[in-house]
Amino acid sequence: MDRWQAMRTLVQVVESGTFSAAARRLEVGQPSISKTVAQLEAELGVQLLLRSSRGLTATEAGMAYYQGARRALDALHDAEAGARGEGASLSGRLVAYAPVTFARLHIMPHLPAFLEAHPDLTLDLVLDDRNVDLLEGGADIALRLGHLEDSAMTARRLARGPRTLLATPEYIARYGTPAHPSELSRHQAVLYDRPGTGNGTGAGSMFVRGDEHVPVALTGRLRVSAAEGVRAGVLAHMGLAVATEWMFAPELASGQVVRLLPDWRLPAMDLWAVYPSGRRASAKTRALAAFVESALAAR
Repeated sequence: MDRWQAMRTLVQVVESGTFSAAARRLEVGQPSISKTVAQLEAELGVQLLLRSSRGLTATEAGMAYYQGARRALDALHDAEAGARGEGASLSGRLVAYAPVTFARLHIMPHLPAFLEAHPDLTLDLVLDDRNVDLLEGGADIALRLGHLEDSAMTARRLARGPRTLLATPEYIARYGTPAHPSELSRHQAVLYDRPGTGNGTGAGSMFVRGDEHVPVALTGRLRVSAAEGVRAGVLAHMGLAVATEWMFAPELASGQVVRLLPDWRLPAMDLWAVYPSGRRASAKTRALAAFVESALAAR
């Protein structure tokens, strides 16, 4: 049995969740995948996968083997890339997750340059505001905003984005300009509330000016679970919002939205490059993270 091929097979099965999906990724027949996994289980003397009508899940032994195999394959890929030279083009498939609005505004416009620099690389960019399980999603890397709930994840901070209170001039003309955070209770807010995370805007915001700290719990009739909804609500003059300047970068530049309470500061929002637990960053994921970091620094 080709041990490297067996490891590649097991990794693809765990990350895709089915023999058929793994077969498509490896461009082989499904019987070949089943046979390889069975041979690997027989040689190791342990069950690596649990089969059910819902698909495949790794046993405890299977997950341990998967994590070791993933690290070995990443190390092999890095060694091969190093042998070809640091300037060599990346190749293969890279699966990345990113928040929808952030990717649309700050990643997609720059991707042509990244893909042109690496013509042998295929990028699967999954846009999702939820913090999905990276292992189940087959992700190599995820870009996440805000506080990281899972301290066991491997992560690197790429950038820190200012947060601000903002609204459209039309909203301000109708409801007035707040002069102090205490006045925000009289205003409608478009609330961003992502289920299962601590990164929404409904839990409250701390406004800081010098030694003065004012906690504010924004209220409003509209609560949305995606950043695109916040943008749409604000741009429809339905309320003000606390958001990163990344989220409204084009509109802040054009004057379509304006900053309120400019003398007050809000906690910044961090952008992280996150990797599945137990997996180190590969050359491909490092390149994508560095690319995003450079694009944001150039703004």
